[in-house]
Amino acid sequence: MKNHYHLLLSERVEGGLTLFLRKLNVGYANYFNEKYRRSGSLFQGRTKKIGIHSNAHFLHILHYIHLNPLDYLPGAREWRNGHVAETAKAKTHIDTYRWSSYADYCGKRNFPSLLTTKFFKDSIGNIEKETLSYLGKFNGTLTDTIPARFLE
Repeated sequence: MKNHYHLLLSERVEGGLTLFLRKLNVGYANYFNEKYRRSGSLFQGRTKKIGIHSNAHFLHILHYIHLNPLDYLPGAREWRNGHVAETAKAKTHIDTYRWSSYADYCGKRNFPSLLTTKFFKDSIGNIEKETLSYLGKFNGTLTDTIPARFLE
């Protein structure tokens, strides 16, 4: 994403996610500011955190993160509204989007040292098949299954 990022994280120690995200954002902002000889805030607004309390919500969030690169694909920018002109083209786009963990979840090495995919694979099974099924729900029915607050 050009102006934001998504992480699906599990907290091991109470308050750990807040501390981790603060260190990540401050550290990256310091690096970026030094590299590009600038100062000031790098990120706009506060970090948005959403608790996941059901398997269905978990699956929606996982798909949401992996489908986010469709914002930059002409003909697929309405994916949040349940409309994708060419689902095969959309699938190719998410398969090849460099800054996504989707490839790792499909068994193609992209960022393997940073991820723990076993839990997801055990929960979902074949994520590529699941994503194709999910993309197949587009063009009218997708948004019926996802609460609006998850599509923001």
